[in-house]
Amino acid sequence: MPSRVVDYLVRAVSTLGVRHIFGVDGANIEDLYDALFDSEITGVVAKHEFSAATMADGYARVTGGLGVVAATSGGGAMNLVAGLAESYASRVPVLALVGQPPTALEGRGAFQDSSGRAGSIDAVRLFGSISRYCARVETAAQLPDSVVRAATAARHGGPAVLLLPKDVQQSGLDAVPPFRLPPRSHSRDASGLAAVRAALAAARSTGKIVIIAGDQIARDDARAELAGLATALDAAVGVTPDAKDAYDNFDPGFCGVAGSMGHPELAADLRSATLCLVIGTQLPITGRTGLDDLLTDLTVASIGVAPPFVPSIHATSTDLSITLGELTDEFTDPATTSHTEPEAGPLTPLQVPAASGPGLRYRELVETIGAALPDGTDVFADAGNTGASAVHHLRVPRGGRFVVALGMGGMGYAFGAGIGAAFARRRPGRTVVIAGDGAFYMHGMEVHTAVEHRLPITFVVLNNNAHAMCVTREQLYYRDRYSFNRFRPAFLGEGIAAMFPDLPAYTVRTPAQLTEALGGCFETAGPSFLEIDCDPDEIPPFIPFLDTLANSRRTP
Repeated sequence: MPSRVVDYLVRAVSTLGVRHIFGVDGANIEDLYDALFDSEITGVVAKHEFSAATMADGYARVTGGLGVVAATSGGGAMNLVAGLAESYASRVPVLALVGQPPTALEGRGAFQDSSGRAGSIDAVRLFGSISRYCARVETAAQLPDSVVRAATAARHGGPAVLLLPKDVQQSGLDAVPPFRLPPRSHSRDASGLAAVRAALAAARSTGKIVIIAGDQIARDDARAELAGLATALDAAVGVTPDAKDAYDNFDPGFCGVAGSMGHPELAADLRSATLCLVIGTQLPITGRTGLDDLLTDLTVASIGVAPPFVPSIHATSTDLSITLGELTDEFTDPATTSHTEPEAGPLTPLQVPAASGPGLRYRELVETIGAALPDGTDVFADAGNTGASAVHHLRVPRGGRFVVALGMGGMGYAFGAGIGAAFARRRPGRTVVIAGDGAFYMHGMEVHTAVEHRLPITFVVLNNNAHAMCVTREQLYYRDRYSFNRFRPAFLGEGIAAMFPDLPAYTVRTPAQLTEALGGCFETAGPSFLEIDCDPDEIPPFIPFLDTLANSRRTP
């Protein structure tokens, strides 16, 4: 059979180490699925294109490589936008292959036309604003160069989009060399690193250093190098909310999470520090809430792809594993002998008002889940009160990933991303998704995808019959006069059990039931589902809410 454009595409992404392509099939992308049938790549059909995009995102985060999503034209293409926007904001390498109507029909009333002609939507402009590279492939001859450009751009952090008309996908493409991606380059910021090095040397000789690490640590697979540098500098280490797995949560030097879901230990360490070294994060609001004054009074040095949103001595690094390794070598004292310290004790939780409503409390249930997680478990937390509680209270298992999507904060992200991670696993272990019922209603039917493929994944849904973070905002900021965000009671565990009779599904209303149900979930080889009843009026461990409460009590 002659080679087609879609055959070349499939071989190219296979060369990049991709073993799964996520998407939703349709007329203008079906030729790609036809090519997948004869390849070693598995085509995974999601229930919605947003979730397919987040599957590719989760796949990329866990593998450290490329995630690939495929969608058809029209509504299918439009549904990718929110998922790709998260990958763009969080600099996750994703390649989107988007079908388009045949070129001869563009601008002539084609169904689902997005060529930008004759008043139609312009997909290049649309996707160009949320990608590092976007191109419409007009001919088969353009494809090889376009794939190289797209893969190179994605590798630098973020989505790349190829718009593929149906007739171009079907075109022959025989007389071209095999796909080859140029070696990845790492630019060295010599002057920036010299300034950071001098600041570190001065701080180490006069006082204490605190490191705040971000999610670039995970993207660059630089956890070991971060640990080595922390040891060499005798530094305490905190992490941003989206980087809890960047540093061992059980290490005695771990001082917790920074920002809006942060821990008092990190703030206390910053008060006694001489320098704060920010690594792999720009310290957005979620990562620096409550720390601005402390950081203003400190020398701040920074290493990463972009400088933080606070004044700093900055060195650009596109590969933290290289840069941190070099710094570790420079600051390691050969005369120092390493010793094993005991595991760190628990961090001080934020003090939240006592809740009196039904169900389990956030701290209790998250700590119980955390204690049951085996080493190597990957955890994907969703948005809202559920995400805040997981970020604050969960200690990430050693060897596992912890992902929370704070780039766009899209509800329902964790369902698809967790599934993508489960497909990516090449070692024993389990993926756990922790989400609220609001997120479940958006994209929870991806449970079907996990059931179809018998994935080792547990979905934990905290059900408070509400968009609870919005309920909290109504109470704190709008005088609690109304609620648009409370739902009638729904019984998710029972409903899922009825939909999927072979899926172990549990509903938990007491702490004792939770321990037993977790055992049942984790003993299952395939997927499982756990609903936990919660109180919609419980205030989560979220500093802006707690500050508002404290201020209201001081106001006469």
